[in-house]
Amino acid sequence: MIMNENLFYEIVNTAQDCVFWKDADRRFVGVNQAFLDFYGFESADVLIGRNDEDMGWHTDPSLYMNDELQVLQGRSTYKVPGKCLVNGEERDIIASKRPVYENGKIVGLVGSFLDVTEEVHGLYRQGDGQMVYTRESLQKYAFFDRLFQTIHVDEVVDQLTGVLSRTYILEFARSLIAAGTPFTFAIVDLDNFKYVNDTYGHRVGDVVLMDVARGLAGALEGFGLAGRFGGDEFLVINLRDITYPEKKNFFEQLYAGAGERAFRRDIRGEGHDLFMTATTGCASFPEDADTYDELFELMDKTLYRGKDKGRNCYIIYVEEKHRDLEIRKIARHGIATTMQGILRLMDRRPGFENKLRSVLPLLTDEIRIADLFYVDLEGTLRSVTDPKICEEADDITLLLKDGLFHDHGLKQVRELAPKLYRSLRKLNTQSVLIARIGMSAEIAGYLVCSEARSQRIWQDDEVGVVFFLAQTLALKLRLEGESVGRS
Repeated sequence: MIMNENLFYEIVNTAQDCVFWKDADRRFVGVNQAFLDFYGFESADVLIGRNDEDMGWHTDPSLYMNDELQVLQGRSTYKVPGKCLVNGEERDIIASKRPVYENGKIVGLVGSFLDVTEEVHGLYRQGDGQMVYTRESLQKYAFFDRLFQTIHVDEVVDQLTGVLSRTYILEFARSLIAAGTPFTFAIVDLDNFKYVNDTYGHRVGDVVLMDVARGLAGALEGFGLAGRFGGDEFLVINLRDITYPEKKNFFEQLYAGAGERAFRRDIRGEGHDLFMTATTGCASFPEDADTYDELFELMDKTLYRGKDKGRNCYIIYVEEKHRDLEIRKIARHGIATTMQGILRLMDRRPGFENKLRSVLPLLTDEIRIADLFYVDLEGTLRSVTDPKICEEADDITLLLKDGLFHDHGLKQVRELAPKLYRSLRKLNTQSVLIARIGMSAEIAGYLVCSEARSQRIWQDDEVGVVFFLAQTLALKLRLEGESVGRS
C-alpha cells in the first residue's frame, strides 16, 4: 500500500489522541477529528491560520509559546504535562511535539495530546491520597526490586502524596552511597505553606502537596525519585545530573521550565488560586561528600542559605562559597535582628526621608529590594533614592483594607487601583508589597516595595519587616513632629 495524502488523513483521523500541525509561525495548518471533538468544533476552519494565543486556550500562553519556539529550533518534547481551557473549564493534558523538516529546514511542527484530567483528579486517588509510583516504576532500581520480595509497594510510598515515604527515600540514598553510585541529593521546602493551611484549610494544603509531588516525580522520570521528608518538605534523588552545569539546568527546569516546571506556578482549584514557590538546597555524592551524614549536612546547609536569601530559589553546594557556612549563625540572624537594626539606624537620622535612606542598605541585604518608594498624603508616589520619580497614585487607598497588601503579577492592583498600576509599570514593577504608615486610624502615607520579577513572592518575614518599618516610622514621625516626605 502506497502512503498518499488521503491515507495519511484517514490514519490521523482514526487516532484517539488529539493531533495538530502548525507552520513555522506557530499557526494551525490542520488538526484531526479527535482535536475537533475535544474543543467542540465542527470544522478546522475556525482555527486555521491562528495560534494558541488567538484561540485563548491557556491561562498562561507564554509557557506553551516558549515550548513551541524550542521545538521550532529542533528540540522534541514528549509527554509534557500542561493545562488548557475548554468551554471555560480547565483540563489537564500531556502533550508531545516534534519539528517538521522539509529539504533539511524546519518548516513547522506536529503535536499530539491526551486529556488526563480524570486520571489526575480521580483515578490516581486512593482515599484522600494519590499513587504516583507503582511497583513497576520502582522495580527498575535494584534497591526496590530486592525490597519488593518481602513487602508491598503500598508500604514504601507516602499515603497522601504517592511519592516515596521518608523511611524509604532515605534508605534508597544510603543504598546508593553503599554501592558507590553518584547522585545529587536535594531537599525542598514549600514557601509559606502554613499560610495555605491557615487560610484555605488542610484539604487545599493536601491538594498542593499532591500537586507538587506529581510535578517532582514527573521532572525526575527515568533518572531519579522523589520522596516526602515530612510536612511540606520533599527529598529528591537525581541520578543523572551530577556536575554543576547539569544541576543548574535541572533546577532551572523545575523553577522556570516550560514543560517540567514544578515551582513558581499557579495551583488552581475550587475556592483557591495559589502561586506556589519553594526553596531547595542540594549537594552531590561523591563530588561534595562521601558519607551520608556529611551529604545530608551540606544539603541542609544550602537549604538554610536559600531561606536566608529570601526563599523562592535553589542553592547548589559549592565548596568555595559554602564550606564555612554555619546553620546556627544563619538561623540566629532572623527577623528580630533585622528589626533591631531598623530601630538603631532610624534613631541616628532625623526626618522621614533620611530615616528611609538610612535603613535602605539593610533592607537591600535582608529582603533584596533595589529601591524603596512611598506615597504621601497627596497621593504621589516617590522614590527614596531618585527625587525625579514623582508618579500619580492617589487610588492606593482602595487596595488596603488593613495595614498590608502584596500582589505578584499586579492583577489586583490593575483592577482596583489603575493609577497606581500605571505608575508601577513605568517603574518596571511586576510584584509589590505595600504597608500603611500610621497608628490606628491616623494615616501618614504608605511604604511601597517593588520588584521587577513577577514570580517574587513576599515571604512572611519580609512582610513582617516592612510592616514593622511602617509602624516604627509612624511612631517616630509623631514623636518628632515630622510628616511623610520631609527630611
